[in-house]
Amino acid sequence: MNEPLSLILILLVSAVLAVALFRKLRLPAMLAYFLVGVVLGPHTSGLLPDSDANREFAEFGIVFLMFSIGLEFSLPQLYAMRKKVLGLGGSQVFLTLGIVMGIAKLAGLDWSAAFVIGAALTMSSTAIVSKILAERVDLNSRHGRLSIGVLLFQDIAVVPILVLIPALGVVGTNLTDVLGLAMLKAAGMLLFLFTIGKWLINPWFNLVAGQRSRELFVMNVLMVTLLLAYATKLAGLSYALGAFIAGMLISETKFRYQVESDISAFRDIFLGLFFISVGMLLDVQQIVNNIGAILLVLFALVLFKAAIVTLVVRLVKYESGVAIRTGLILAQAGEFSFVILALGVEQKLVSGPALQVILAASLLSMVIAPFLIQYNGRIARKLVQSYSRNSGQVVQDIDDVGKHLHNHVIICGYGRSGQYLARFLREENIPYIALDIDPSRVLEAATAGENVMFGDAARRVVLEAAGGARAKALVISYADNRAAMKILHIVQENYPQLPVIVRTVDDTNMEALREAGAAEVVPEILEGSLMLASHALMLLGVPLNRVVKRIRIFREERYKLFKGYFHGISDAENEDLANQQVRLHSVIISPGTFAIGRNLADMHLENFDVEVKSIRRPNSNGSQPNEESILAEGDVIVLLGQPTGLTNAQNALLIGRVATK
Repeated sequence: MNEPLSLILILLVSAVLAVALFRKLRLPAMLAYFLVGVVLGPHTSGLLPDSDANREFAEFGIVFLMFSIGLEFSLPQLYAMRKKVLGLGGSQVFLTLGIVMGIAKLAGLDWSAAFVIGAALTMSSTAIVSKILAERVDLNSRHGRLSIGVLLFQDIAVVPILVLIPALGVVGTNLTDVLGLAMLKAAGMLLFLFTIGKWLINPWFNLVAGQRSRELFVMNVLMVTLLLAYATKLAGLSYALGAFIAGMLISETKFRYQVESDISAFRDIFLGLFFISVGMLLDVQQIVNNIGAILLVLFALVLFKAAIVTLVVRLVKYESGVAIRTGLILAQAGEFSFVILALGVEQKLVSGPALQVILAASLLSMVIAPFLIQYNGRIARKLVQSYSRNSGQVVQDIDDVGKHLHNHVIICGYGRSGQYLARFLREENIPYIALDIDPSRVLEAATAGENVMFGDAARRVVLEAAGGARAKALVISYADNRAAMKILHIVQENYPQLPVIVRTVDDTNMEALREAGAAEVVPEILEGSLMLASHALMLLGVPLNRVVKRIRIFREERYKLFKGYFHGISDAENEDLANQQVRLHSVIISPGTFAIGRNLADMHLENFDVEVKSIRRPNSNGSQPNEESILAEGDVIVLLGQPTGLTNAQNALLIGRVATK
């Protein structure tokens, strides 16, 4: 086994074992990569040399990280959250950066090193925060929305930081001139790409996608990303900036989700290499020698960032409890912290003990972040008694209303669907109580006399206060499957006899919701299709009683007629979801096809988990299939199944590659 191959093998085995262990412990995978870098790096075992080739290869990790961030960057979302993003996010970034730079300068560092360290510590972890908030169904809470707003501004702030750091690394020139020129180059490139580039990217991607080759499509994405990264590097900026711009450009096209799906494997592998390379920078001996300073910086970092965020949230008139929760959520360093530090090391702006202390403290802050985020509510209630009283008051207010209700309906979510349902219930004199976490909506509706209360239906105490034990039904009126699952779990655990009706977007998660305890699942798309069909039939002269009968049969058969859909080009915008759904697919039996003269039983299509919905023949509206149906030239076989099964079934029909699972 030659030297390069043995190194790759050691790296792969170590990474797989470490990531598997950290996943088991519910810790971020990036921490596993850091550990591999530390253990195998030049300062510990020395198995991975600190060579220029390794560092350059790891730069691809930064490129793919920035490309992914650019791809997820949403200008409409930015505009919708502009007050939170620009106000809160801007205040947090500038205050943190300014104060950390001042402290670093007092500690004896020059301005360039102080800027790199300040910029690194300003960032928080988008990956950790968004993942845990999503798991806790807290993304739409007040502290969740505030946290996401600040993270969005941090993502924006990375762009000028990536422009400034290479400029700071230029020796022997006037700093003001260099910074001014760098900003001018960046502005010019952004202007060019978002005018000319945006005009070119759509037709080019349409042309490539039209070739229907996944390999070509992936290569095209890599080509565009690396071309723009190289262009910004030639302009004296950084690879990362070009990759970020490439992601933003592609995010404006209809291929955004397909691109994200196709490059995910490359991105994760290269990101792993990048974080391993950062781990290689850590010198265990220096960490041991400076452990006191590292723990001090860790404590100061978490406390300081939490305090800054709490302060800026309080300044925009949120109560102390919400401010503290937001501060605790954003108190850690982030992925961009290591990108900035790595760029600072490359430009020789930061090194030695200062680098080791900041790297180790940032890493440790991300290790403790999941625990801080998990218990942010409890900590806030311990620190602020009024917030604890307010939280208790919310439950008490709901209980004051709920205790007088019997055989009522609990409506979880008071958006349009919830409000329409409430009107129907009111017309039928059926008592109800609605719960919603949007304070402005609750205030408006309650002022108008609606029976709606502020409260999170995903909390057991809230459902108990709303009279869950005495309710006749519970309706989840918002289409959030994760939140629905959480509520279903609470209901099954505490009120197993309470029927739950769940609204969902489509039929993707119907079975999972039913298994979780939902009595009825109402998919919006299917119900919309049902209403469209009924109106069309009546307009075409079909008698009303026949239309009503059709609707009744439809519901009795539990949406069987509408299960599946024909897939089209526009569905590529949500390819991950589409790949999990059953769909309809037509196969034409053309001359020379294997299936001609054979019956359906001979084809064994059930082996592919595929159902034959109908056989359509020339000059015929189609027939219901049976196993003895003989297939003939010109037949159109309508199949129902998942994409892989449909492909295999089509191959079996056309070329005779009949295989069992």
